[in-house]
Amino acid sequence: MTSERIAVVTGGLQGIGLAIVRQLASQGIRVATGSRQGADVATGVEARESLGASGLVAELDVTSGASIDGFLTRVRETLGEPDILVNCAGICVHQPVEGHSDADWDRTIEINLTGPFRMIRACLPAMKRRGWGRIVNIASTAARTAQPTHPAYCASKAGLLGLTRAVAMEGAPHGVTCVAVSPTWVETEMLRASARTMATRSGRTVEEIIAEMARGNPQGRLVQPEEVAALVAFCCSDAAAGLTMEDIQVNAGAWW
Repeated sequence: MTSERIAVVTGGLQGIGLAIVRQLASQGIRVATGSRQGADVATGVEARESLGASGLVAELDVTSGASIDGFLTRVRETLGEPDILVNCAGICVHQPVEGHSDADWDRTIEINLTGPFRMIRACLPAMKRRGWGRIVNIASTAARTAQPTHPAYCASKAGLLGLTRAVAMEGAPHGVTCVAVSPTWVETEMLRASARTMATRSGRTVEEIIAEMARGNPQGRLVQPEEVAALVAFCCSDAAAGLTMEDIQVNAGAWW
């Protein structure tokens, strides 16, 4: 992959997003990452150390069109037009259907589905004009195999698969690919937050919950962020030109 490539990664300050930022940067790609905490130097210190002077860490709220426009303007002025877009920003609300408020539902859909749509809409036209582009949406195995305590999350990720396919078809004649990468439980702070919620409600410890999650996979372990990042990096490469419209699961042998 040429070192001239420029990538945008949303939600790149922790977890899977941070692993993706590091992986792409290690390949000589100039990476810009945005997060709601992107203006906080202390919060984004790991991403800034990984990117150095050749990258950018800035504030980005994918629920705001104005924030997206401002972030991408800064990316274009600082690094150039993005060739690669990785939509990784996301949230998870742990509630059954009757426990979901309208606000919880709307915010989950807004961040996990509408946010990627807005980012794609802003980046896709230039990719099509230049005849090369890579878009990767971080979905979830929950898009296909649901959880009764995560209805908004499951719905948002299922919708993201549909968006992925539509974008793949639109980009196909122009050298632009679009795939979804769908992990099962990944050892991140988001997983630990879910485990804390489940532990509080069940009376068990966080460690017991996490161990149960790991045992739920035939491999008997949690997927690591770096594994997802390595796959994403391949999907963003020249070698992945024919890989599009796919939902690629990193599931350790299980769909959840």
